[in-house]
Amino acid sequence: MFFILSKTVAILLRPSVLICVIGVVGLLLMAIRWRRSGRTLAIGSLIAVIVLGVSPLGLVLTHALESRFPQWQPSRGGAPDGVVVLGGSISPRMSRLRDETVVGGDAGRILAMARLARAYPRARIVYTGGDGTLRGKDGFEADYVPPLLDLFGIARDRVILESRSRNTIENALFTKELVKPKPGERWLLVTSAQHMPRAIGIFRQAGFQVEAYPAAWHTGSEFSYWPNLNIAGNLARLDSAAAEWTGLLAYWLTGKTSALFPAP
Repeated sequence: MFFILSKTVAILLRPSVLICVIGVVGLLLMAIRWRRSGRTLAIGSLIAVIVLGVSPLGLVLTHALESRFPQWQPSRGGAPDGVVVLGGSISPRMSRLRDETVVGGDAGRILAMARLARAYPRARIVYTGGDGTLRGKDGFEADYVPPLLDLFGIARDRVILESRSRNTIENALFTKELVKPKPGERWLLVTSAQHMPRAIGIFRQAGFQVEAYPAAWHTGSEFSYWPNLNIAGNLARLDSAAAEWTGLLAYWLTGKTSALFPAP
């Protein structure tokens, strides 16, 4: 049930979706008796698009997530025993349609995997990613990793592929079951920087101690707080950040993460 809700309710709570719903309701009300109320809602949704579309709110929320865990420093603690790379950077559907591996905006996870595989040839590496869609008919993300390994010159047997997981909770549980980490081992967790707080909290709750290796940043160490006219980009960034903050709250309330906003 939680998985279904995460794929439905979470989408409806995105700011751009809420704005569209309010606007459509306003137009419908204008078509019947409640014209004044409908006009208010329609105008309100238009104002919200303009205000949120030019504001840096999405960047601010994203930066707060991405700056929670610093970049991993190889000089601290020595070589890792293992690396867990979370799925989310490959589109199984597009990969199947195009008959080649298609990566998206979080491809930094894949690059981090290649970098770590070369830097630490003795480390165990796991790529965990199945079919995270609601219908479960797009295919398994992990199935499209081997061609990328060939491209990077990494032996296929270097990377363990876990394809059952549909979300971060299952990433943690199934990977822990697969590798059986021993006390004292040092495992790195690779995922997008804005997803790292929630991912770390989930792995901790699952009893799998990992160190953060954030990748695929969307904000720099510094950025402008001034409004700008990149309305579509600002709304998309706000949607992405809002989904992550909503996820942090939902996972904490349901006991699936160790803290509301996990820290190093």
